[in-house]
Amino acid sequence: MIYNIALLKGDGIGPEIIDSAVKVLEKTAEKFGDKFNFKPYLIGGAAIDATGQPLPQETVDGCLESDSVLLGAVGGYKWDNLSGEQRPEKALLGIRSALGLFTNLRPAKLYPALRNASPLKDEVVGNGFDIMIVRELTGGIYFGDRGYRQGKYGTEAYDTEAYSVTEIERIGRVAFETAVKRNKKLCSVDKANVLETSRLWRKVMHGLSEEYPEVEYSDMFVDNAAMQLVRNPRQFDVIVTSNMFGDILSDEASQITGSIGMLASASIGGLGEKPLSCRNDSEGKAQINGVPPFKNLGSKISLYEPIHGSAPDIAGKDIANPIAAILSGAMMMRYSFGRNDIAECIENAVDKVLEKGYRTADIAEKDGEYIKCSEMTERIVEFL
Repeated sequence: MIYNIALLKGDGIGPEIIDSAVKVLEKTAEKFGDKFNFKPYLIGGAAIDATGQPLPQETVDGCLESDSVLLGAVGGYKWDNLSGEQRPEKALLGIRSALGLFTNLRPAKLYPALRNASPLKDEVVGNGFDIMIVRELTGGIYFGDRGYRQGKYGTEAYDTEAYSVTEIERIGRVAFETAVKRNKKLCSVDKANVLETSRLWRKVMHGLSEEYPEVEYSDMFVDNAAMQLVRNPRQFDVIVTSNMFGDILSDEASQITGSIGMLASASIGGLGEKPLSCRNDSEGKAQINGVPPFKNLGSKISLYEPIHGSAPDIAGKDIANPIAAILSGAMMMRYSFGRNDIAECIENAVDKVLEKGYRTADIAEKDGEYIKCSEMTERIVEFL
């Protein structure tokens, strides 16, 4: 198989961790007889420096012409004083919108080897947990009307949130389909006691739940969900929520796993009739055991990225954790191309490296030894 991958390395540690992910994918290509064509494009602060824009049209066009997209991170102190429309982070919203990526899948898994890295007590985490957060990605307050105006107390800023039935229904279906393929348990998080958008959210989700009687469905207010994640994370399997709530809860969930540097994400869009597949797959080899995980997702292009930021304070020091980016590559192989064989190979290699006790600085025990980003990458390559 030939896969054409757009690389958006971005800023800070982005180039380092994406280079690590590329090394791992290239090694799997040797193992399984595939080929990757990687092509880099500018995004974020690097794009601002080169073109004056955080998301050049060339980058959007390049992503649209690829089979999938692998993103590092954007932003940094250098660009903090720019206006909102010119900040590097604006590129993230722009590329998600341009590709129609309304679903963000964020797994939060506590690896047994990293139990000591979690801030939670042993009796809370037990034998670990494995949560999938399904976040709506292109609606809500991040994409609503915003600006400044004169109010009761003078100048005020405002941001508005709006959700349509269609937007809620499509993310809801992805969440229910995800639950069906896991442990048939779904919790929808909202703020229906205060927000009108959440009341509509809950109404639509209740309607969808009738179509999935095999799924154990529940509702939870976002403030309670934030508390329950640290009180008893094992009660959750799949969580579905809005853009802003998902942003906050997924970062909280990442921290209780030990480090935000461990967690990958997939941004997917388009509900359709056909399964995700590689458009170069003339012989149908991209499908493993029939169909990829989401048979009703028909988006041609998806985007994969670690959920951490650009960490400009450690950029160039070779101490970043590359695992989240490497696991993002594994998610790409599974969700975009149906290559569960490659995804499992990468995930198993990460498991083995952690079991052997190798740690980067962010997951090392206090005063414990740790290895560099490049060395962690090489260790994972060795275990493939």
